[in-house]
Amino acid sequence: MEKPIKHYSCGFVLKGDKILLGKKMRGFGVGKWNGFGGKVEPGEEVDVALAREFNEECGIVLTHFEKFATIKFVIDTLEHDMLCHMYQIHSYDGEPIATDEMQPQWFDIKDIPFKSMWADDPLWFPLFLAGQKFDAHFHFANDDVILGYTVKNID
Repeated sequence: MEKPIKHYSCGFVLKGDKILLGKKMRGFGVGKWNGFGGKVEPGEEVDVALAREFNEECGIVLTHFEKFATIKFVIDTLEHDMLCHMYQIHSYDGEPIATDEMQPQWFDIKDIPFKSMWADDPLWFPLFLAGQKFDAHFHFANDDVILGYTVKNID
């Protein structure tokens, strides 16, 4: 039986040779470095959810962003599947601040902390950093063990 699908947003800020990541301080994925984003509320557009979540999680206001991927996550230990809409943030207003949910930090792209991120990130991040658009599907047994995946470039 298929599980229900919930939509999520996730965005990454690239600035020169740096990337802004946030360390999750509570909830699902606590302790992991990730982009900023979260659940799309019922009736909410994905891009509106992305902007709202960025502001709530690190205090910045998005002014220009572009979708680069859709990733479906099937995690056996969750009651629902996750369809995550992935964005690159091109411009924003304000400076990132820490909140009770996320601790933002700039990293050199060559020093992305993949060992402290989701297990799927090293598999698709090179495409993102190369400016590729793609669709992907990851099947996890739990938070850390990937059972299978597909990644497909799109034009």
